[in-house]
Amino acid sequence: MAKTGTVFLMYHELAYPGRSLCNSEPGYTRYVVPASEFENQVETLAQQGWRGKNVTEALQSFDGKTVCITFDDGSESDLLFAEPVLKKFGFRATFYITAGFLGKRGYLSESQLRDLSSLGFEIGCHSLTHPYLTDIDDSRLCEETAGARERLQQIIRIGVDHFSCPGGRWNRRVVGAVKAAGFKTMATSRTAVNFAGTNPFALARFAVLKSTTKDELIRACRGQGLLQTQFQEKTRDTIKTVLGNSVYDSLRALMLGRKRKSSSETSG
Repeated sequence: MAKTGTVFLMYHELAYPGRSLCNSEPGYTRYVVPASEFENQVETLAQQGWRGKNVTEALQSFDGKTVCITFDDGSESDLLFAEPVLKKFGFRATFYITAGFLGKRGYLSESQLRDLSSLGFEIGCHSLTHPYLTDIDDSRLCEETAGARERLQQIIRIGVDHFSCPGGRWNRRVVGAVKAAGFKTMATSRTAVNFAGTNPFALARFAVLKSTTKDELIRACRGQGLLQTQFQEKTRDTIKTVLGNSVYDSLRALMLGRKRKSSSETSG
């Protein structure tokens, strides 16, 4: 395990046969884990003695074999597939909800969000409309943080204390807005182990991808094998800074599309 530290896992939508995904773009689907594989992962963690915590619990203590489970976006699969599995194995989790997506196709409704909260799962905020927060002006940044928090709190009738950054984009201005909105923590997409001394407004998470194997997941929970991912992230961050988010995203979508087409032709 990560000595005296805790790894935060970052999940997104879970796929289930016969159910359409919220988004079919390659950049999105690479983060979609099959619901059956998610259950296998949680079962493996439980069998090996790991405990699943939400963000609040994870930051209260860093002892023992614990892992923090988080979900981004607010897909309907949070309630339909993730919740039953987590409940089955006694795991807790934090669900970061994009407030403006509620009620849209494939996403939680307000009623479903209340159900998820009433079942004992922690609700966090993933902005209002999921923009890159570093690219918007101060007025909109306030709406995407404080406005989104207020809307979620009105729906579930309890406090929403934790925030995660869409697309992992953040800077000092974003941190300032998140703090001003009243959040107690901010999660990023940076890969690392969180410790008691970690800045609560720069929490790291390990992204669980469709391609992530159970062995890779267990190693990550132990804090092992993260250096290569960190190097790749630094390289991507440098490219994003040089090109800008929009150009970077266009090139990435093009490359992922070509990769999927090549893979399809090979398998065919």
